[in-house]
Amino acid sequence: TRTTKNRLLDMGFDFQYITNLYTTKKGAIYYFVYDLGYLPLDNDIFMIVKRE
Repeated sequence: TRTTKNRLLDMGFDFQYITNLYTTKKGAIYYFVYDLGYLPLDNDIFMIVKRE
């Protein structure tokens, strides 16, 4: 799922709170809060992922 930074902020998301980082082999950094994570993309767009 993709969303905007403004939408996350409107929903009360705190970008300062991170429980884990995951770096891919290609160097992309996913920021996790427990089992939910996000990957910053271009123009304040974020891809939301769930770790299973």
